[in-house]
Amino acid sequence: MDSTTTTTGDHIPATSVITQILQQNHHQDPVSLIHAAKQIRRLTKTSQRLRRQFSDAIPPLISMLRYPSLEAKSAALLALINLAVQDETNKIMIVENGGLEPVLSFYELGSLNMQEHATALLATLSASPAKRLAIGASGAIPFLVSVLDQGTPQAKMDAVMALSNLSSEKHNLAIILQSQPVCFLVNILKTSKKTSKISERCSAVLESLVGFEEGRVSLTSVEGGVLAVVEVLERGSPQNREHAVGTLLVMCQSDRCRYREPILKEGVIPGLLELTVQGTPDAQIKAHTLLRLLRESPYPRSELEPDTLENIVCDIISRIEGEEKPGNAKQMLADMVQVSMEQSLRHLQQRAIVCTSPKASLR
Repeated sequence: MDSTTTTTGDHIPATSVITQILQQNHHQDPVSLIHAAKQIRRLTKTSQRLRRQFSDAIPPLISMLRYPSLEAKSAALLALINLAVQDETNKIMIVENGGLEPVLSFYELGSLNMQEHATALLATLSASPAKRLAIGASGAIPFLVSVLDQGTPQAKMDAVMALSNLSSEKHNLAIILQSQPVCFLVNILKTSKKTSKISERCSAVLESLVGFEEGRVSLTSVEGGVLAVVEVLERGSPQNREHAVGTLLVMCQSDRCRYREPILKEGVIPGLLELTVQGTPDAQIKAHTLLRLLRESPYPRSELEPDTLENIVCDIISRIEGEEKPGNAKQMLADMVQVSMEQSLRHLQQRAIVCTSPKASLR
């Protein structure tokens, strides 16, 4: 099969011909350019090989982003998104050939579609560790934060992904904080499914931001901010719960006296108890550590009462309720074990049903 034929037998122009049309854009009418960009978008949607072959089309596509025609801008932008997917070299080429500046201008067009496409490209480019600092320095972060507030659902998801990627660079974290994203991240946590990817990314960004005093103050200042994190800790995916307990732990470790009460009053103890046995290995360690920090004293009360999980919980409850009530701690632990056993039993029953199903042996 030659290079001008798809696997379905459809005849398509050779990649070099399409690229030449774009490279000679000063001599082509806009209709031809738009058609060429749409061809690239279509051909590179699922083909890694063609993304590599069309890399020479990146500079002329970036030039198209500056065309006055909104259709031309859109066609070029969508083609660039597909070229950048899972191709590190193309990501780097787009940034190094000046692609960020025209893309950011789309946020000022007042078009939700263009804003959504621009955010998708930034999310894709931010997956390149080599260009995260450049993206942060380009002025993209304030636009991404604004999308968290007013973007379409898809744009919000891509903005969270981009910010999560960019937050791996400490310098970018400072810029993210200056853009005041915490209230928007909390709102997304409140309204999204706790096991969703967008919730998981939000939690990851918050965990990074509370490493700064400004981030911790912002989270406790937002109404329901700490509660939103506690709810993720209780009902999130395993990775999401790990981010949530990590967020609370960083806060408590930074200033236990200041953040202990705001965390305790949101009813975090049952979720922490469950994490000590059902969380990921890291989440279990973080939950144990946070429970110790949440007690009135970080030290065991006496040598006769070892620093067991039951004694830690008992101490916390006694401080909350104003008197010693060790039975409450035992009851909490018993309830947690009971729930764990019931969940395990249901899991075993489901496996048994699957194994005995007549269709179980089919492939």
